[in-house]
Amino acid sequence: MSISTKAIFFVAGSIVLSFTSNTFAAQSNSILQTKPSEPYKSYLNRDDVANSLALLPPPPQQDSPAFLADQAAYKQGHTLINTPRWALAQSDANLADSNIGKPFAQALGIVISKEKTPNTYYLLRHIMVDSGFLGTDIAKNHYQRIRPFVYYKTQTCWPQDDKLLRKDGSYPSGHSALGWSTALILSEMFPQKQNQILQRGYDFGQSRVICGAHWQSDVDAGRIIGAEIVARLHANKEFMQDFQKSKEELLKQTTSN
Repeated sequence: MSISTKAIFFVAGSIVLSFTSNTFAAQSNSILQTKPSEPYKSYLNRDDVANSLALLPPPPQQDSPAFLADQAAYKQGHTLINTPRWALAQSDANLADSNIGKPFAQALGIVISKEKTPNTYYLLRHIMVDSGFLGTDIAKNHYQRIRPFVYYKTQTCWPQDDKLLRKDGSYPSGHSALGWSTALILSEMFPQKQNQILQRGYDFGQSRVICGAHWQSDVDAGRIIGAEIVARLHANKEFMQDFQKSKEELLKQTTSN
């Protein structure tokens, strides 16, 4: 499928835009790696997705009760440093190609990998762009909301990303959008495991609060984006074909285990 969209590159601290197909060589937000193993691709293009600025309410004002709730959630998450839940948040922060699909391995009972489940691997890799990047970046760029770890002058649970995160708006959460869209897609493939899969997708978003990378309201908004993207993907022929291939692939894995 040929999609006209923008690939975004960081060069010496400035952003350079170039037109390409539905292939992304790098990124302007924290979802896509600066040095991926291969170019990113998407199912959707910019015109396919809802405008996140129009879809979402503004983030909470700093003098509002909602922001007090955001602060309370951050402080609660910070009490989990050096616990197993903190370690899970660190793992969830890792969006390297080698970690694609891994957060859902226990819920699925299947380990997703490029070698053993290539159809599923690439489906999930594509929706990283759709949900985590295209779905969120208009609102992110508009609001440029400060992230919790910057506000509190500390660091996240995954400090190797902090330099990039400081330049990337906090609202809405791209990680949360990605986690929720992934959970919705996988639970559709395996409705008998939907409780475990959806819980894992929810926890993936909460990891961003625990990590100090996002406020709770960022994560809540990200889930709205994730659901919107999944609804739109169902009208995309290429995605639906890949969805069926992925489902068949994973079903074979369950019968062979």
